Amino acid sequence: MNYAFLIDNRRCIGCHACSVACKAEHEVPLGVARTWVKYVEKGVFPETRRTFTVTRCNHCEDAPCVEICPTTALFTRRDGIVDFDPRRCIGCKACMQGCPYDALYIDPRTETAAKCNFCAHKVEVGLEPPCVVVCPTQAIVAGDLDAPDSTIVRLVGRVPTQVRKPEKGTRPKVYYIDADASALVPAAAPPLSDYMWSQAPPALALPPMPLTEEAGAPRRTYGVKEQHRNSWGAKVSAYLWTKSLAAGAFLVPALLSWLDPAGFPLRSRAALLALLFLAVTGLLLISDLRQPKRFLWTLTRPQWRSWLTRGSYIITLYGGLLGLQVLLGLGVLRLPLPGALVALTVLLAAATAVYTAFLFGQSKGRDLWQSALLAPHLIVQALVAGAAVFAPAWLIGLLPVSGLLVAGEVWGHHSTEDARRAARLIQEDPRFTTVVLAGGHLLPLALLWASIANPFLVGGLALLGLLTWEHLYVQAPQRIPNA
Repeated sequence: MNYAFLIDNRRCIGCHACSVACKAEHEVPLGVARTWVKYVEKGVFPETRRTFTVTRCNHCEDAPCVEICPTTALFTRRDGIVDFDPRRCIGCKACMQGCPYDALYIDPRTETAAKCNFCAHKVEVGLEPPCVVVCPTQAIVAGDLDAPDSTIVRLVGRVPTQVRKPEKGTRPKVYYIDADASALVPAAAPPLSDYMWSQAPPALALPPMPLTEEAGAPRRTYGVKEQHRNSWGAKVSAYLWTKSLAAGAFLVPALLSWLDPAGFPLRSRAALLALLFLAVTGLLLISDLRQPKRFLWTLTRPQWRSWLTRGSYIITLYGGLLGLQVLLGLGVLRLPLPGALVALTVLLAAATAVYTAFLFGQSKGRDLWQSALLAPHLIVQALVAGAAVFAPAWLIGLLPVSGLLVAGEVWGHHSTEDARRAARLIQEDPRFTTVVLAGGHLLPLALLWASIANPFLVGGLALLGLLTWEHLYVQAPQRIPNA
């Protein structure tokens, strides 16, 4: 079996019977939705047209949410339905970043992820999903793509169909007949900022696309509340910063000790400081979970394809080696400090810095994060953070490299419109120019070149610029809607 949906836009009248039936069947709370109808209007009165687009989980054959979920709370059934088990969910919200269609949300009652699950409890007993049953025009068709005599197979085989974001490679299984491209592509019809009797909240206001400035351009006039924006907030931004410090606080002293063993021996304070920042990183990650009591499940119930799981193991092993080095350095364990142990700790420090690039790579819903520059940039950020604490003079070489990588992320080539819009949001934020570029890069470099630098001032400016960059980089792509 291989279940799928088909939405026939030739028949849809935008009555919301499907979304109401879904709400009633699953007792979906107010403010979130598993299925919803989006209105897109085109033209100028009296020559106008309104299209209705039913939107929901696409039950992808290659579902990013399943791959990124660290505890198998999301899984693909044998019949092709992408289902979820709230009893296994830790509320990490990684699935919301992985989904290119904004199909997932956090249920405010259970504090776990939820979405359309094809009403699997109905399908299992031979019944159709309620949204199909209540549709007055039979615009929604559900069926088995592996059954040659099914209605959905006949329609998909006979009538041209479209899917949302085929370029993502997820192979979505919600097909649309006669769908307007402006309704399927969120950037083509952004929400209005001004309505007759109200205005959109400032957080939802996005830079207008060039096409919206034209009279009669596509515009979204009705949808659902933006339930998916900023699912990773300030704690995740801070976690990236503290993780850079945790990695750099060991990497830089280790490099210094190898370059000049007599001048800068590797001391336990470097490992202790790295361990402290790593503990703060762990606390930030745990506090950001909607189910923090389940945080150990990433280690005890792992889903190994997820880089959230792999990163949890990397951080745990790195923390264990740092703790061992602290005990050795303090003399609690009277053993020699083998060079192999230091080298292994350096490798894990680098892995701690860089694994987030692969986690963000699994977040297919955020185009700006799909960057080949991210992995080397995270390594450089860790070195900048470590140098700010232990070797401010190194910043004279590291900050130009960091600045070039920042420029590449923001002004470099972006393959999608969503990535370009996210980069433009960063460019237009005044903190990017004043704090990241001027305060975090140019001013420390000027002080170092003038040889009048106070190490605390230079290091503090570099760290402040790094923290601000992390925040902008994490938040900007989440302001771009996927539905």
